[in-house]
Amino acid sequence: MKSKSANHDLNGKNAARDQESIGFSTSFMMKETDPFSDFFTYANGKWIRDHPIPEDRSEWGAFSELYELNMKRLRKLLEESQSGKEGKQLTDFYGSAMDTVIIEKLRFQPIQKYVNLISSQDLKNTLPSTLAEIHSMGIFPFFYAYSQADEKNSSVYALYVYQGGLSLPDREYYLSETFSQLRMEFRDYVQKVFILYGEDEETSAKYAETIVNMETRMARESRSRVDLRDPEKNYNRMSVRELSEKYPHLGFSTYLDALGTGNTKYVVVGQPEFLDEINSLVSRTENPDLALYMKWNVINSSLPYLFKEAEEMHFNMYGRKIRGQPSIEPRWKRAVNIIDACLGESLGKLYVERYFTEESRQKMAELISDISSVFSDRLKSITWMGNSTRELALKKFGKLRVKIGNPKKFRDYSSIIIKPDDYLDNVRRSASFEMKRQMARVGKSVDPDEWMMTPPTVNAYYSPPDNEIVFPAGILQPPYFDPEMDDAVNYGAVGAVISHEITHGFDDQGRKYDDTGNIRDWWTPEDSRRFEELAENVVEAYGSLEALPGMKVNGRLTLGENIADLGGVSIAFEALQRHLKRHPERRIIVDGFTPEQRFFLSWAQVWRENIRDDELKLRLTMDPHSPNRFRATIPAVNHAAFPAAFGRETHASGSGSLQVW
Repeated sequence: MKSKSANHDLNGKNAARDQESIGFSTSFMMKETDPFSDFFTYANGKWIRDHPIPEDRSEWGAFSELYELNMKRLRKLLEESQSGKEGKQLTDFYGSAMDTVIIEKLRFQPIQKYVNLISSQDLKNTLPSTLAEIHSMGIFPFFYAYSQADEKNSSVYALYVYQGGLSLPDREYYLSETFSQLRMEFRDYVQKVFILYGEDEETSAKYAETIVNMETRMARESRSRVDLRDPEKNYNRMSVRELSEKYPHLGFSTYLDALGTGNTKYVVVGQPEFLDEINSLVSRTENPDLALYMKWNVINSSLPYLFKEAEEMHFNMYGRKIRGQPSIEPRWKRAVNIIDACLGESLGKLYVERYFTEESRQKMAELISDISSVFSDRLKSITWMGNSTRELALKKFGKLRVKIGNPKKFRDYSSIIIKPDDYLDNVRRSASFEMKRQMARVGKSVDPDEWMMTPPTVNAYYSPPDNEIVFPAGILQPPYFDPEMDDAVNYGAVGAVISHEITHGFDDQGRKYDDTGNIRDWWTPEDSRRFEELAENVVEAYGSLEALPGMKVNGRLTLGENIADLGGVSIAFEALQRHLKRHPERRIIVDGFTPEQRFFLSWAQVWRENIRDDELKLRLTMDPHSPNRFRATIPAVNHAAFPAAFGRETHASGSGSLQVW
């Protein structure tokens, strides 16, 4: 992002105006609402009223507005004439995505070579090598394979095998009564896809029955989202020999050779009981049905890149039925998203050069330093933590890495063949590049400069094995970060986001990783017990919140994010108080509101959102974050300073009773 005073965008005035419209504003408030009864509406009510969800969105909020601005910028970059091989790759990829004349003419032709890889005759014999070939193109029937820092030896990359293979978003879509209607619609969708592919109605119905039955079996043995949050439980190291002996029908030795990781000494299996089921399923299922399931994965995953009827059929299921989104996004947005996923650091390099300044990087670094000082002091003084655990916590915090804006070195995609008339294959070749990159690094030293998000991404993250917080350039602009706003607004927005990510290193899962990023129990039993008692308060409080009729927040699934939200607001608020004490001249009333009020309002406004019921239902099922309404409200009204900030010295809220950090 460029600051408004130094914006290098060719349409600088318009960009500045766009940023102002999505930044913090007291005009978004519904001031007649009691902040103690409904702080979300008090902070955002007029914005909620005046910003209905666009037809091509399942939700609309602050993230969406900034995403929209970034989409327009990325589109502009892709439509400009770019020089060099990287520029040509981007231009050709975008051109291939937008050339609907060729795409319509080809229909299903682009996927035939992938479907033909799967033999219906002797698949059980060729399954390991066939599966590796399909996986290498970013299509993952049965399970996922990828590499990341070994969570018990974080200096090297390890190969991970994780449960997967489901067409619906989560196991609950196959098992819960909540989604019974969607299951029927999914069966109908599978049948329609096969009819479109050229099968007759009766055959397609049988195919749909087979696919749904197989995936339901897999869903029953898949772990829940809550269980997937336990890093110890999901770390099961096996030698290649153990893996091959335990799951003989999956042929892991051959699979790993074909994938390019035959020399690895071990594999980390996330969910052994899931692979037990896959091994059994392969053993008991006839070759034609196994082949059908794998071909379904190829066809279904390819539909968004094919002709209009196929693309719309896919959207009708995954956009309209699952997310409640009435209309598909414009083609150019879908193209930009795909290129960001495939060549994200090439596109990100152009984005950073035009829209992100060194001034923003430096101001972020100052904010992070300011907030880190508060967190360090809190670790030193927190009353429920004993000295031995405290010493190790401070050691871990002292090793925290910070990344701002973009990678030091952008990824080299020059080996990927990108053609202006070959959309689907451009996607598949990009996925193959990424899979080969991940497999080639298994057993090698971890690259400390690697990023897991592209520079334009509107998000941030903490990585436990790397013990690092990362803030892409995409989020470092209004409403999250605005150098021209008063301090209170920035501390309440990006300051709380910084604190949130830092706190993740010490939430219910992050605390299980030591200062080197390895899973290790470094807490005393007494300190663990105290932490868990505090965490249980958070589970119960959020678990009592009803987001939709009959659907409450899953307090255990969202525990880590809720702890980070509570800690983020608390730590950032203290950092603001220290900052204002050092700079008393900055303690000013702006638009009739004190710094304390603007801090809490700023936090609430970054979570402003309208959301469709189906999208909210999806998130309540599988998102580790609480709904935005509760994210905006609970950390604010729970803060001890909240009542006084809004003119009420004594109130049930503002007790700080949920505070962990």
